[in-house]
Amino acid sequence: MKQKNVYICQNCGAVSPKWVGKCPSCQQWNTYVEEIVTSGPKNGLSPNAFNEVKPVKISEIQTNTAERIDTNNTEFNRVLGGGIVPGSVILIGGEPGIGKSTLSIQIALNIPQKTLYVSGEESASQIKLRADRIKKTSDNCLILCEVTVEIIIPAIRQANPSLVIIDSIQTLRTQNAESAPGTVTQIRECADMLIRFAKENNVPIILIGHINKDGNIAGPKILEHMVDTVLQFEGDSSHVYRVLRGIKNRFGTTSEVGIFEMLSDGLRQVSNPGELLIHHHDNDTPGVTVTAAVEGLRPFLIEVQSLVSTAAYGVPQRSTTGFDAKRLNMLLAVLERRCGFRLNTKDVFLNIAGGIKINDPAMDLSVITAVLSSDLDIAIAHDVCFAGEVGLTGEIRPVSRVEQRIAEAEKIGFKKIIISSAHKKNIENIRHTIDITTVSKIEEVFRLLFVRRKTVQE
Repeated sequence: MKQKNVYICQNCGAVSPKWVGKCPSCQQWNTYVEEIVTSGPKNGLSPNAFNEVKPVKISEIQTNTAERIDTNNTEFNRVLGGGIVPGSVILIGGEPGIGKSTLSIQIALNIPQKTLYVSGEESASQIKLRADRIKKTSDNCLILCEVTVEIIIPAIRQANPSLVIIDSIQTLRTQNAESAPGTVTQIRECADMLIRFAKENNVPIILIGHINKDGNIAGPKILEHMVDTVLQFEGDSSHVYRVLRGIKNRFGTTSEVGIFEMLSDGLRQVSNPGELLIHHHDNDTPGVTVTAAVEGLRPFLIEVQSLVSTAAYGVPQRSTTGFDAKRLNMLLAVLERRCGFRLNTKDVFLNIAGGIKINDPAMDLSVITAVLSSDLDIAIAHDVCFAGEVGLTGEIRPVSRVEQRIAEAEKIGFKKIIISSAHKKNIENIRHTIDITTVSKIEEVFRLLFVRRKTVQE
């Protein structure tokens, strides 16, 4: 066995024979760490190796019809596409304390099949305390506290579980690499050994991964390419709601999301998020609107809060929570250019209730109405919701799945929804009790919501 010292970038995995300050691949500074790479003698292929592997016709390939494993968690099954596929490898990433381990131990305790929970971060007593906190126990859940892959894989074979959970991939190490746990080499080698075992033995494995300061899963980017499914656990630790979003899924769609509520006894599934994310105000409040958003394939209503005030300092502040700050600046520029509002001397604060980050462009119409409502100090009726994208010319553009948005607003109890006039043909045959108002320009929205009400107040 030969050993040599190389320098590996901890951000992208690039290899250099000497230390460099700035990585030429990812352009990051001070990311190269010295590691020892061991290489053994290469085994050549046998002369008859080409006769051992032959291509086959696609029509002759037998597909695997094994049923998915039901996790008894509707939201988790929704994101995966119906359950866990046998032999698949799932990577779950998220910030510290977001609930990755809590979700994993709940899955391990809820499914009726035998599971093996491998922890490299906590002791067995700590895992038992978490299980006691969520008030759940099961004799089918086995606990193993180990970080060496050469010991973990024989333990999996001996236990013969239906599901393996690794918490976390960054804590594992293999004897094939001399570097410390958490480095690019260790993560790549450990993941490769576990994935090979999962495919050969048809045992699904859930890997829990840490994230770096940029919000990406720590380790080499190839880790996300090696696994079958990548899930991102999002949310604000100061709020109770969590969103499980699919980034990659070889066995289903990535357009589904799961919503959970963090309670003292663990994560609770939120089957109807619209009723929880909307605060029912007794009186109409300026700066508060409701939008009919769609995350993945499921519609729900969410509250948008805005506060516009005179800038106390020379430079006005633009602060957002749960909404893209660049998108807000664009909408403010459209308001100033198309409607004549002088917002360049005022502070604008925007908040999406519940601590959930939404990327749906249909929120634009709700955002500008919330800003105008706060600036003019005119409240919008609490039984009115919005769904529309705002263009740079001030037009209200159509959005996807408008029928589902209207149905969700009607189910929650809203009496009126304002959408783009481009949807007139799509909603002609829809049976509904909610009042549907269509607009084509921001000026129409302003006259509809504020000019008339201001005249009535006077």
